[in-house]
Amino acid sequence: MNGADGRGRSFLYVPGHRRERIHRAVGSDADAVVIDLEDAVPAAAKGSARDTVRAVLDAGAAGPVWVRVDGTDPEPDIATVVAPSLTGIWVPKAEPGLLGRIDALLAAAERDRGLPPGGVAVVALIETAAGVLHAEQVARSPRVVRLGVGEADLAGELRLRPDDERTELFGIRLQLVLASAAAGLGAPIGPVETNVSDQDLLVRTTRTLLRQGFRGRTALHPRQLATINAVFTPTPAEVAAATELLADFATGNANGDAALVDRHGRFVDPAVLRTARETIARATQNPRVQRS
Repeated sequence: MNGADGRGRSFLYVPGHRRERIHRAVGSDADAVVIDLEDAVPAAAKGSARDTVRAVLDAGAAGPVWVRVDGTDPEPDIATVVAPSLTGIWVPKAEPGLLGRIDALLAAAERDRGLPPGGVAVVALIETAAGVLHAEQVARSPRVVRLGVGEADLAGELRLRPDDERTELFGIRLQLVLASAAAGLGAPIGPVETNVSDQDLLVRTTRTLLRQGFRGRTALHPRQLATINAVFTPTPAEVAAATELLADFATGNANGDAALVDRHGRFVDPAVLRTARETIARATQNPRVQRS
């Protein structure tokens, strides 16, 4: 399952009942597509949306394709969409109890389809107070490869009235970054920017997510993808600086010292080197998630 480790900078949501939009999304600049069977699909269209998604998957998706299932009634979604070309599922309002139920449903679907046990990956969306309070447990769930956050649902449950920058939710974001790191997961995926017309706001809020420890973001519209991809991709100058730093350390560390001062007079120790290596890794992994 290509991309099943959850890598990616941009994840484009697309409604499951809109076949033509699904095909356009798969061909877009998104690192991965998330076909939505939850909020974006009217109740009357749920059944036909499942059939549409299954047809797309059976035809062989051209890239990483995830499906966001309905967390209140996940069984029919999972029974329909688990297929060899499915990258994995996104679980909304993820909490430990729901993830245990999801795991059992996925195991049954894998057996029915003759797929390897445990092969369907999960991105867990933290959207409830209980999810925040149990974020570390959620992150350690066996199938979870990455955490995400749904801030509209979360703000509603917590009775918050966030500003345009969503500063009221910064503390919760840090909790997800901590939970991800403690569980050995990749950095979490940031929330959508609901104002799809304000590119300046998208740039600002995406840069904030990068500084806060996020390394990807969901999108509602293809016009948001270029900005998201650009912000989460290190610039050539950043890569050059990181490469220079590592070279300076290797050259100056002939005596086996744990730390040194580089050519610019900056103190360099293993923590600084770790950041440099992460910058280079993101540059090599991310111009785009490789498509099969």
